[in-house]
Amino acid sequence: MSDKAHWDRVYNGRADDALSWFQQDPVRSLALIEASGAGPEATIIDVGGGASRLTANLLNKGFSDLWVLDISGTALAAARESLDADAARIHWVEADVTRVHLLPAHFDIWHDRAVFHFLTDVTARAAYVANACAAVKPGGHLIVATFAEDGPEQCSGLPVARYDAASLQAQFADCFALLHSEKVAHRTPADKLQWFRYFLLRRMVV
Repeated sequence: MSDKAHWDRVYNGRADDALSWFQQDPVRSLALIEASGAGPEATIIDVGGGASRLTANLLNKGFSDLWVLDISGTALAAARESLDADAARIHWVEADVTRVHLLPAHFDIWHDRAVFHFLTDVTARAAYVANACAAVKPGGHLIVATFAEDGPEQCSGLPVARYDAASLQAQFADCFALLHSEKVAHRTPADKLQWFRYFLLRRMVV
């Protein structure tokens, strides 16, 4: 089964608010976007954002140049439906983040909650990092949330990588500098506790 087929099956099988990573209010993501200094004019891409409430929150805060990328067309269709008429204000990209071609130096913020930790293959991680390096403006920011060092070892039937500050920084060291790391408890819809780490990094100016 391809990655796309796997994720389409996941999103077809359950409502988005029943998925283990679902958040009604993406509080930490919004706080880190604010901490980056980005204003409503910022261009933001939410990688793996198909079932996220982040885009709706950003629209409500006055952000207007918003992109959502997801490998699952099923997830994106549900996201568009949830936004109703506001869906037309979003740039939707159905693609594998390790293979997609994005506009160079286009984004002020690259946001990813719970995609990067699924990349257990070295080649896939390198492709992801290369795309982030190319797509984020010098001086722009990368916000990544992954399972923490003592987080789950599997999710949605797939193995995951777990990160602390040092190991995450090592993945992005060629073009991003780590500014902030914090460990956050996530309570799933099934009432299970999972430990995440949120990271804020800045794109270095070469």
